[in-house]
Amino acid sequence: MENQYFSGTMNWIDTHCHLDGEEFDADRAAVVDRARQAGVDKVFVPAVDLASSLRIPALCRQFPSFCYPMVGLHPEEVRGDWRQQLEDVKSCLTPAVIAIGEVGLDFYWSREFENEQLEAFEQQVLWSVETRLPLMIHCRKAQNEMVAILKRYEQQLPGGVFHCFTGNEVEARQLLQFDRFVLGIGGVLTFKKSHLPEVLPQVVPLDRIVIETDAPYMAPVPMRGQRNEPAFTLYVLQKLAAAYGVTEQTVADATNAAVARVFGVK
Repeated sequence: MENQYFSGTMNWIDTHCHLDGEEFDADRAAVVDRARQAGVDKVFVPAVDLASSLRIPALCRQFPSFCYPMVGLHPEEVRGDWRQQLEDVKSCLTPAVIAIGEVGLDFYWSREFENEQLEAFEQQVLWSVETRLPLMIHCRKAQNEMVAILKRYEQQLPGGVFHCFTGNEVEARQLLQFDRFVLGIGGVLTFKKSHLPEVLPQVVPLDRIVIETDAPYMAPVPMRGQRNEPAFTLYVLQKLAAAYGVTEQTVADATNAAVARVFGVK
């Protein structure tokens, strides 16, 4: 990535990047440098299990005031000794942690561990209530079950992000009823077959959106097929501006304000 991607003085935040992944081991510092050059002001790093919950805070200390850690147990990791792992993950909730995530429900491949996932997710929702830390929620083929759990604690929850939203108008409205939550929008927005450019402006106020990569996965057009990285969020921001008919600065300002409101990070 060359300097032609530099966006000037405009800054925004990548709210979901697996920067601890082995995909970045060879050039992590360069990835951070490219992100800064592109205009990314901060990167939030979610965990998926105990190992990542332990290593991510240390990684974030290498990039102070730029990388911010989360801890949590991803639904696809809810198997085996998951109860012990969940207890150990909870011990990683230090004052440096900005959110509980990536947590949620995933019945896309299998419902073999459905009950275990429901229990693990509800426990982590309760952590959010107890700690006042927002949730970073992963949900695939389980929106009704997820909503049912959140409804129980709706008045007590501080808020959070519905990560990687790719749904329709009905699904968006169902999630927006949780008024302290926002939708995480990433590279899928730019895909040729995506309906998000039409769906979002119809039902989702711009101040209910945050930008994300889910890097190293789901790189946006025109980088599709490459390893995703935070600098590529520029393409998501540009597509949001086009979809909403506003300036890129307006999108940056609105999404940054949403981040500050949800995470308390400015």
